[in-house]
Amino acid sequence: MADSNDSIPLHTEKIYFGGKEHHVRTRCGSVSVIVYGDQHKPALITYPDLALNHVSCFQGLFFRPEAASLLLHNFCIYHISPPGHELGAAPICPSASARCVDDLADQILEVLNFFGLGAVMCMGVTAGAYILTLFAMKYKKRVIGLILISPLFRAPSWTEWFYNKVMSNLLYFYGMCGLLKELLLQRYFSKEVCGNTEVPASDIVQACRRLLDERHGSNVMQFLQAINGRPDLTSGLKRLRCRTLIFVGDSSPFHSEALHMTSKLDRRFSALVEVQACGSMVTEEQPHAMLIPMEYFFMGYGLYRPCHLSDSPRSPLSPSCISPELLSPASSGLNLKPIKTRVSHYT
Repeated sequence: MADSNDSIPLHTEKIYFGGKEHHVRTRCGSVSVIVYGDQHKPALITYPDLALNHVSCFQGLFFRPEAASLLLHNFCIYHISPPGHELGAAPICPSASARCVDDLADQILEVLNFFGLGAVMCMGVTAGAYILTLFAMKYKKRVIGLILISPLFRAPSWTEWFYNKVMSNLLYFYGMCGLLKELLLQRYFSKEVCGNTEVPASDIVQACRRLLDERHGSNVMQFLQAINGRPDLTSGLKRLRCRTLIFVGDSSPFHSEALHMTSKLDRRFSALVEVQACGSMVTEEQPHAMLIPMEYFFMGYGLYRPCHLSDSPRSPLSPSCISPELLSPASSGLNLKPIKTRVSHYT
Protein backbone atom coordinates (compact mmCIF):
# COMPACT_ATOMS: atom_id res chain seq x y z
CA MET A 1 0.00 0.00 0.00
CA ALA A 2 1.30 3.43 -0.90
CA ASP A 3 2.37 5.79 1.79
CA SER A 4 0.11 8.83 1.78
CA ASN A 5 3.13 11.02 2.53
CA ASP A 6 4.41 10.30 -0.98
CA SER A 7 1.42 12.05 -2.54
CA ILE A 8 1.38 15.82 -2.27
CA PRO A 9 -0.83 18.43 -3.95
CA LEU A 10 0.85 20.49 -6.65
CA HIS A 11 -1.86 23.13 -6.72
CA THR A 12 -5.50 23.46 -5.71
CA GLU A 13 -6.56 26.82 -7.05
CA LYS A 14 -8.74 25.75 -9.99
CA ILE A 15 -12.46 25.66 -9.25
CA TYR A 16 -15.12 24.20 -11.55
CA PHE A 17 -18.80 24.83 -10.72
CA GLY A 18 -18.14 24.61 -7.01
CA GLY A 19 -15.60 21.81 -7.28
CA LYS A 20 -11.91 22.23 -6.55
CA GLU A 21 -9.16 20.65 -8.60
CA HIS A 22 -6.27 18.91 -6.87
CA HIS A 23 -3.22 17.56 -8.68
CA VAL A 24 -2.00 14.61 -6.65
CA ARG A 25 1.51 13.40 -7.29
CA THR A 26 1.78 9.61 -7.44
CA ARG A 27 4.59 7.20 -8.24
CA CYS A 28 3.32 7.04 -11.84
CA GLY A 29 2.84 10.77 -12.35
CA SER A 30 0.37 13.49 -11.44
CA VAL A 31 -3.38 12.80 -11.30
CA SER A 32 -6.12 15.44 -11.52
CA VAL A 33 -8.96 15.05 -9.02
CA ILE A 34 -11.98 17.37 -8.97
CA VAL A 35 -13.66 17.32 -5.55
CA TYR A 36 -17.31 18.30 -5.12
CA GLY A 37 -19.13 18.48 -1.81
CA ASP A 38 -18.53 17.97 1.88
CA GLN A 39 -15.37 15.92 2.41
CA HIS A 40 -16.76 14.60 5.71
CA LYS A 41 -19.35 12.59 3.78
CA PRO A 42 -18.73 9.11 2.35
CA ALA A 43 -16.72 9.23 -0.88
CA LEU A 44 -17.83 8.36 -4.39
CA ILE A 45 -15.04 8.28 -6.94
CA THR A 46 -15.56 8.35 -10.70
CA TYR A 47 -13.35 7.31 -13.61
CA PRO A 48 -14.29 8.12 -17.22
CA ASP A 49 -13.91 6.30 -20.51
CA LEU A 50 -11.16 6.81 -23.06
CA ALA A 51 -10.53 10.44 -24.13
CA LEU A 52 -13.11 11.75 -21.62
CA ASN A 53 -13.06 13.48 -18.26
CA HIS A 54 -15.67 14.37 -15.62
CA VAL A 55 -17.22 17.09 -17.79
CA SER A 56 -17.70 15.01 -20.92
CA CYS A 57 -18.53 11.72 -19.17
CA PHE A 58 -20.50 12.51 -15.98
CA GLN A 59 -21.93 16.02 -16.30
CA GLY A 60 -25.20 14.80 -17.81
CA LEU A 61 -25.87 12.65 -14.74
CA PHE A 62 -24.58 14.90 -11.97
CA PHE A 63 -26.25 18.04 -13.29
CA ARG A 64 -29.71 16.49 -13.14
CA PRO A 65 -31.53 17.84 -10.05
CA GLU A 66 -32.74 14.35 -9.11
CA ALA A 67 -29.19 13.01 -9.26
CA ALA A 68 -27.88 15.93 -7.22
CA SER A 69 -30.38 15.23 -4.44
CA LEU A 70 -29.39 11.56 -4.42
CA LEU A 71 -25.62 11.72 -4.98
CA LEU A 72 -24.41 15.09 -3.73
CA HIS A 73 -26.52 14.88 -0.56
CA ASN A 74 -25.08 11.48 0.30
CA PHE A 75 -21.52 11.64 -1.01
CA CYS A 76 -18.53 13.80 -1.59
CA ILE A 77 -17.62 13.28 -5.23
CA TYR A 78 -14.03 12.72 -6.36
CA HIS A 79 -13.75 12.86 -10.15
CA ILE A 80 -10.44 11.22 -11.13
CA SER A 81 -9.16 11.84 -14.66
CA PRO A 82 -6.85 9.46 -16.50
CA PRO A 83 -3.39 11.04 -16.88
CA GLY A 84 -3.51 13.88 -19.38
CA HIS A 85 -7.31 13.85 -19.73
CA GLU A 86 -8.13 16.68 -17.34
CA LEU A 87 -9.28 20.12 -18.52
CA GLY A 88 -6.35 22.13 -19.80
CA ALA A 89 -3.93 19.18 -19.64
CA ALA A 90 -0.52 19.63 -21.24
CA PRO A 91 0.79 16.96 -23.63
CA ILE A 92 2.46 14.04 -21.88
CA CYS A 93 6.15 13.92 -22.73
CA PRO A 94 6.74 11.27 -25.42
CA SER A 95 9.72 9.96 -23.43
CA ALA A 96 7.53 9.32 -20.36
CA SER A 97 7.25 5.64 -19.49
CA ALA A 98 4.00 4.03 -20.58
CA ARG A 99 1.49 3.17 -17.85
CA CYS A 100 -0.28 -0.16 -17.67
CA VAL A 101 -3.73 -0.72 -16.17
CA ASP A 102 -2.17 -1.83 -12.87
CA ASP A 103 -0.37 1.52 -12.65
CA LEU A 104 -3.67 3.35 -13.15
CA ALA A 105 -5.38 1.25 -10.46
CA ASP A 106 -2.50 1.90 -8.07
CA GLN A 107 -2.82 5.64 -8.71
CA ILE A 108 -6.38 5.44 -7.35
CA LEU A 109 -5.05 3.94 -4.13
CA GLU A 110 -2.60 6.83 -3.77
CA VAL A 111 -5.40 9.34 -4.37
CA LEU A 112 -7.49 7.71 -1.63
CA ASN A 113 -4.53 7.76 0.74
CA PHE A 114 -3.85 11.42 0.00
CA PHE A 115 -7.41 12.45 0.88
CA GLY A 116 -7.50 10.16 3.91
CA LEU A 117 -10.34 8.05 2.51
CA GLY A 118 -11.17 4.55 3.68
CA ALA A 119 -13.60 2.42 1.68
CA VAL A 120 -15.32 4.22 -1.21
CA MET A 121 -18.15 3.85 -3.68
CA CYS A 122 -16.93 3.70 -7.31
CA MET A 123 -18.54 4.69 -10.61
CA GLY A 124 -16.81 4.09 -13.94
CA VAL A 125 -17.64 4.08 -17.64
CA THR A 126 -16.26 1.41 -20.03
CA ALA A 127 -12.46 1.73 -19.78
CA GLY A 128 -12.90 3.54 -16.46
CA ALA A 129 -15.16 0.71 -15.27
CA TYR A 130 -12.35 -1.74 -16.01
CA ILE A 131 -9.83 0.31 -13.99
CA LEU A 132 -12.20 0.51 -11.01
CA THR A 133 -13.02 -3.21 -11.19
CA LEU A 134 -9.30 -3.99 -11.20
CA PHE A 135 -8.85 -1.62 -8.26
CA ALA A 136 -11.65 -3.39 -6.35
CA MET A 137 -9.97 -6.75 -6.94
CA LYS A 138 -6.54 -5.56 -5.85
CA TYR A 139 -7.71 -3.57 -2.82
CA LYS A 140 -10.91 -5.26 -1.68
CA LYS A 141 -11.13 -3.40 1.63
CA ARG A 142 -11.10 -0.01 -0.10
CA VAL A 143 -14.29 -0.51 -2.16
CA ILE A 144 -17.82 -0.84 -0.77
CA GLY A 145 -19.69 -0.79 -4.07
CA LEU A 146 -19.26 -0.59 -7.84
CA ILE A 147 -21.52 1.20 -10.31
CA LEU A 148 -20.27 0.17 -13.74
CA ILE A 149 -21.54 1.61 -17.01
CA SER A 150 -20.97 -0.50 -20.14
CA PRO A 151 -17.95 -2.13 -18.48
CA LEU A 152 -14.99 -3.99 -19.92
CA PHE A 153 -13.53 -6.90 -17.97
CA ARG A 154 -12.02 -9.34 -20.44
CA ALA A 155 -8.90 -8.95 -22.54
CA PRO A 156 -9.69 -7.27 -25.88
CA SER A 157 -11.33 -9.43 -28.52
CA TRP A 158 -9.59 -9.52 -31.89
CA THR A 159 -12.20 -7.08 -33.20
CA GLU A 160 -11.67 -4.61 -30.37
CA TRP A 161 -7.89 -5.06 -30.51
CA PHE A 162 -7.88 -4.24 -34.25
CA TYR A 163 -10.26 -1.30 -33.74
CA ASN A 164 -8.00 0.08 -31.01
CA LYS A 165 -4.92 -0.37 -33.20
CA VAL A 166 -6.59 1.67 -35.94
CA MET A 167 -7.29 4.43 -33.41
CA SER A 168 -3.70 4.25 -32.12
CA ASN A 169 -2.35 4.71 -35.65
CA LEU A 170 -4.67 7.64 -36.26
CA LEU A 171 -3.55 9.23 -32.99
CA TYR A 172 0.12 8.68 -33.81
CA PHE A 173 0.01 10.10 -37.34
CA TYR A 174 -2.87 12.59 -37.24
CA GLY A 175 -3.71 13.32 -33.60
CA MET A 176 -7.32 14.04 -32.69
CA CYS A 177 -8.47 14.09 -36.31
CA GLY A 178 -12.06 14.06 -37.53
CA LEU A 179 -12.12 10.33 -38.29
CA LEU A 180 -10.81 9.45 -34.83
CA LYS A 181 -13.44 11.60 -33.15
CA GLU A 182 -16.17 9.88 -35.17
CA LEU A 183 -14.88 6.46 -34.07
CA LEU A 184 -14.92 7.60 -30.45
CA LEU A 185 -18.44 9.03 -30.74
CA GLN A 186 -19.65 5.70 -32.15
CA ARG A 187 -18.05 4.05 -29.11
CA TYR A 188 -19.93 6.35 -26.71
CA PHE A 189 -23.36 6.93 -28.27
CA SER A 190 -26.14 5.13 -30.12
CA LYS A 191 -26.76 5.72 -33.82
CA GLU A 192 -30.01 7.50 -32.96
CA VAL A 193 -28.19 10.44 -31.37
CA CYS A 194 -25.06 10.37 -33.55
CA GLY A 195 -27.13 11.47 -36.53
CA ASN A 196 -26.49 10.93 -40.25
CA THR A 197 -26.49 12.84 -43.53
CA GLU A 198 -30.19 13.63 -43.12
CA VAL A 199 -30.49 14.07 -39.34
CA PRO A 200 -28.00 16.21 -37.40
CA ALA A 201 -26.25 14.83 -34.35
CA SER A 202 -27.91 15.61 -31.01
CA ASP A 203 -26.70 18.37 -28.74
CA ILE A 204 -24.90 15.95 -26.39
CA VAL A 205 -22.94 14.46 -29.30
CA GLN A 206 -22.00 17.86 -30.66
CA ALA A 207 -20.91 19.01 -27.20
CA CYS A 208 -18.82 15.87 -26.77
CA ARG A 209 -17.19 16.39 -30.16
CA ARG A 210 -16.15 19.91 -29.13
CA LEU A 211 -14.71 18.62 -25.84
CA LEU A 212 -12.71 15.98 -27.71
CA ASP A 213 -10.99 18.84 -29.55
CA GLU A 214 -9.32 19.71 -26.24
CA ARG A 215 -7.61 16.31 -25.86
CA HIS A 216 -4.00 15.79 -26.89
CA GLY A 217 -3.53 12.77 -29.11
CA SER A 218 -0.43 11.57 -27.25
CA ASN A 219 -2.32 11.58 -23.93
CA VAL A 220 -5.26 9.64 -25.33
CA MET A 221 -2.90 7.15 -26.97
CA GLN A 222 -1.24 6.34 -23.63
CA PHE A 223 -4.58 5.44 -22.04
CA LEU A 224 -5.65 3.53 -25.17
CA GLN A 225 -2.44 1.47 -25.17
CA ALA A 226 -2.92 0.62 -21.49
CA ILE A 227 -6.50 -0.52 -22.10
CA ASN A 228 -5.57 -2.45 -25.22
CA GLY A 229 -3.00 -4.40 -23.21
CA ARG A 230 -5.34 -5.19 -20.31
CA PRO A 231 -5.49 -8.68 -18.81
CA ASP A 232 -8.66 -10.72 -18.38
CA LEU A 233 -10.34 -10.25 -14.99
CA THR A 234 -12.81 -13.15 -15.28
CA SER A 235 -11.13 -15.40 -12.71
CA GLY A 236 -11.42 -12.75 -9.99
CA LEU A 237 -15.06 -11.77 -10.49
CA LYS A 238 -16.57 -14.54 -8.36
CA ARG A 239 -14.38 -13.43 -5.46
CA LEU A 240 -15.61 -9.83 -5.73
CA ARG A 241 -17.80 -9.31 -2.68
CA CYS A 242 -18.74 -5.66 -2.99
CA ARG A 243 -22.21 -4.84 -4.35
CA THR A 244 -22.12 -4.24 -8.10
CA LEU A 245 -24.73 -2.44 -10.20
CA ILE A 246 -24.16 -2.59 -13.96
CA PHE A 247 -25.81 -0.36 -16.58
CA VAL A 248 -25.47 -0.92 -20.31
CA GLY A 249 -27.17 0.54 -23.36
CA ASP A 250 -28.59 -2.08 -25.69
CA SER A 251 -26.92 -0.26 -28.61
CA SER A 252 -23.52 -0.24 -26.93
CA PRO A 253 -20.70 -2.07 -28.72
CA PHE A 254 -19.92 -3.50 -25.27
CA HIS A 255 -23.44 -4.78 -24.60
CA SER A 256 -22.47 -8.47 -24.78
CA GLU A 257 -19.45 -7.77 -22.57
CA ALA A 258 -21.71 -6.39 -19.83
CA LEU A 259 -24.07 -9.37 -20.07
CA HIS A 260 -21.16 -11.78 -19.85
CA MET A 261 -19.67 -9.93 -16.87
CA THR A 262 -23.00 -10.15 -15.05
CA SER A 263 -23.08 -13.90 -15.62
CA LYS A 264 -19.65 -14.25 -13.99
CA LEU A 265 -20.44 -12.16 -10.90
CA ASP A 266 -21.96 -13.61 -7.76
CA ARG A 267 -25.71 -13.06 -8.27
CA ARG A 268 -26.16 -12.31 -4.58
CA PHE A 269 -24.13 -9.14 -4.99
CA SER A 270 -24.91 -7.91 -8.49
CA ALA A 271 -27.67 -6.61 -10.75
CA LEU A 272 -27.86 -5.53 -14.39
CA VAL A 273 -29.92 -2.73 -15.90
CA GLU A 274 -30.23 -2.65 -19.69
CA VAL A 275 -31.23 0.71 -21.16
CA GLN A 276 -33.10 0.65 -24.44
CA ALA A 277 -32.13 2.85 -27.40
CA CYS A 278 -28.90 3.90 -25.72
CA GLY A 279 -25.18 3.56 -26.39
CA SER A 280 -22.34 2.99 -23.95
CA MET A 281 -22.36 6.32 -22.15
CA VAL A 282 -25.67 6.04 -20.30
CA THR A 283 -24.49 8.85 -17.96
CA GLU A 284 -24.85 11.31 -20.85
CA GLU A 285 -27.34 9.80 -23.27
CA GLN A 286 -30.03 8.62 -20.82
CA PRO A 287 -28.97 9.57 -17.28
CA HIS A 288 -32.58 9.55 -16.09
CA ALA A 289 -32.59 5.75 -16.55
CA MET A 290 -29.96 5.41 -13.82
CA LEU A 291 -31.72 7.25 -11.02
CA ILE A 292 -34.27 4.75 -9.67
CA PRO A 293 -31.91 1.71 -9.82
CA MET A 294 -29.23 3.72 -8.05
CA GLU A 295 -31.68 4.85 -5.39
CA TYR A 296 -32.62 1.23 -4.61
CA PHE A 297 -28.94 0.26 -4.70
CA PHE A 298 -27.99 2.93 -2.15
CA MET A 299 -30.86 1.95 0.14
CA GLY A 300 -28.88 -1.19 0.94
CA TYR A 301 -26.22 1.08 2.46
CA GLY A 302 -28.70 3.11 4.47
CA LEU A 303 -28.51 6.06 2.06
CA TYR A 304 -31.69 7.79 0.98
CA ARG A 305 -33.02 10.95 -0.57
CA PRO A 306 -32.62 13.12 1.45
CA CYS A 307 -29.60 11.44 3.00
CA HIS A 308 -29.53 9.97 6.49
CA LEU A 309 -25.88 9.57 7.34
CA SER A 310 -24.33 8.14 10.47
CA ASP A 311 -22.67 10.24 13.17
CA SER A 312 -19.30 9.35 11.63
CA PRO A 313 -19.83 9.87 7.90
CA ARG A 314 -16.14 9.47 7.08
CA SER A 315 -16.24 5.92 8.42
CA PRO A 316 -16.63 3.27 5.70
CA LEU A 317 -20.23 2.29 5.13
CA SER A 318 -20.65 -1.01 6.89
CA PRO A 319 -21.29 -4.03 4.62
CA SER A 320 -23.24 -5.56 7.51
CA CYS A 321 -26.08 -3.15 6.82
CA ILE A 322 -26.55 -4.66 3.34
CA SER A 323 -29.32 -7.18 3.05
CA PRO A 324 -28.27 -10.35 1.22
CA GLU A 325 -31.39 -9.90 -0.87
CA LEU A 326 -30.37 -6.42 -2.06
CA LEU A 327 -31.96 -5.72 -5.42
CA SER A 328 -34.30 -8.72 -5.11
CA PRO A 329 -38.00 -8.18 -5.82
CA ALA A 330 -38.92 -8.67 -2.16
CA SER A 331 -36.52 -6.09 -0.76
CA SER A 332 -36.01 -3.46 -3.40
CA GLY A 333 -38.27 -3.88 -6.39
CA LEU A 334 -35.47 -4.75 -8.79
CA ASN A 335 -34.75 -8.11 -10.38
CA LEU A 336 -31.41 -9.79 -10.83
CA LYS A 337 -32.52 -10.54 -14.37
CA PRO A 338 -31.80 -7.79 -16.92
CA ILE A 339 -34.11 -4.81 -16.57
CA LYS A 340 -35.08 -2.88 -19.67
CA THR A 341 -36.10 0.70 -19.13
CA ARG A 342 -38.72 2.31 -21.29
CA VAL A 343 -37.46 4.06 -24.40
CA SER A 344 -37.11 7.77 -23.90
CA HIS A 345 -35.45 10.04 -26.44
CA TYR A 346 -33.87 13.43 -25.81
CA THR A 347 -33.18 15.80 -28.62
